[in-house]
Amino acid sequence: MSRSLFSNGLIFDGRNPDLLADQRIAVEDGVITEISRAPSGPFDVNVDLKGAFLVPGLIDAHFHSYAVELDFVKLESYPPTYISQRGGHLLMQSLRRGFTSVRDVGGADHGLWRAIEEGYVEGPRLFYCGRAFSQTGGHGDVRVPGAESDWRPCGCSPRGTLATVVDGVDNLRVAAREALRHGAHHLKIFLSGGISSPSDPIWMPQFSRDEISVVVEEAARRRVYVAAHAYGPEAIQSGVACGVRSFEHANLIDIDTARMVAKAGAFVVPTLATYESLDKHGSRAGAPRHLLDKLREVKSKGLEAIEICRTAGVKLGFGTDLLGELHAYQMDEFRLRSEVESPLQILTSATSVNAELLNMTGKLGRIAVGAFADFLAVRKNPLEDISVLYADSTAIAGVWKGGQRIT
Repeated sequence: MSRSLFSNGLIFDGRNPDLLADQRIAVEDGVITEISRAPSGPFDVNVDLKGAFLVPGLIDAHFHSYAVELDFVKLESYPPTYISQRGGHLLMQSLRRGFTSVRDVGGADHGLWRAIEEGYVEGPRLFYCGRAFSQTGGHGDVRVPGAESDWRPCGCSPRGTLATVVDGVDNLRVAAREALRHGAHHLKIFLSGGISSPSDPIWMPQFSRDEISVVVEEAARRRVYVAAHAYGPEAIQSGVACGVRSFEHANLIDIDTARMVAKAGAFVVPTLATYESLDKHGSRAGAPRHLLDKLREVKSKGLEAIEICRTAGVKLGFGTDLLGELHAYQMDEFRLRSEVESPLQILTSATSVNAELLNMTGKLGRIAVGAFADFLAVRKNPLEDISVLYADSTAIAGVWKGGQRIT
C-alpha cells in the first residue's frame, strides 16, 4: 500500500468555479482518500505543488488509437502488429499531454486495453468499443467506388482496422454481442456520411431505425451505451428516437434537433481540432483527395453547432478525432473552443462532463474523495486563461495518473 500527499496547490475540482485553497490531497493506492487541511499520515511521498493549479486529468472522448494514417485505404494495408505499436505510441503521447483517459470510438481493442492495464504500454485509461459498425457503402466502408472486392455485404463482411461493415438487424445483433463479449465499454455506429470515407455523401443517413434500435438494445442489456457518428439533423433525430446516448461531431445540427438531444439527456461531442489540422496540414500529411474535398462541408459549422447546443442545454463533451501524425494537435481543441465558450465550460467538458458520458462520475473528471488520483498541475489559472493548455504552452508542470507522476 502506497500513500502520497499533495500540498500547496489551488484545486479546480472539475465542476465548481471556486478554487479550493489551503487543502491537501491524500492518495492511497491511486485513489484520493482525503482532502483537508491536515490529512492523517504517514505518507510515503510528499509532493509540493509550489502554488500550481491542480486540474482533474483531462479526458478525450473521441480518440482513435489505431488511426495511424490519414488515408484509411492505406491503413488497411498495414499489419495489425505495426498498427498496434504505433497506436501505443499515440496513447503515450496523449497521456504526457495531460489526457489521463481517452474514449476510443473505433479501433482499440481488448489487447491494447489489457497492455495498458498491466503496465506494458504507458497510456491513459482506455475505454474502447472495438470496431465501429458501418453499413455497406457507409462511413466505415473504405472501398473506393468502382473497386472490385471479395467483400460481401453480410454478417461476415469486411472487418477493417477501425470499423466493420455489417447490414441487417440480425447481423447487427450478432456483431454487437461479439463486441460486448470482447469487453467493449460502449458500442459505436455510423449514422451519417463522413469526410474520411470515399463513397458516401455527408448528408446521407445510414442504417434503418430497426438496425439502430437493435444495437441500442444489446448495449442496454450489458448496461453500456451507444455512440453515433452523425453530422446532420436527420441522422441525429433517428439516433435520439432509438436511444443513442452520444452524438459525435454534429456539425450540421439545428436548434430543434439540439433540443431533442437535450430532452433525451444525450451528449454531443464536438471535434474541432481534426477539421483545422486537416485543413492546414492534411495535404502534406497524405490525406486523400475525397477527404479534403468533403472537409469544406463541415469545417465552418463547428463553432456554430457548439453555440446551438449550448443554447439548447445539450451536455457537451470534449473530443478531437485526430488522425495519423495530426494527433500532435490534440491541445488545439482548447484554443478552438475558446472562441465561443468560457474556460469553465471547456474545462468541465474535458473533465466532469466527459466522466458522466463514460459512466465514470465520481471516479474520473473530479478531484474529490473516491476519485482516481489523475490530475495535472498548471502554473497559471486555466479558469482565467485557458491558453495555459494550448499546444505551445509551457505552463503544465506535471501530470499524474493514479497518483504516479508521468511527466
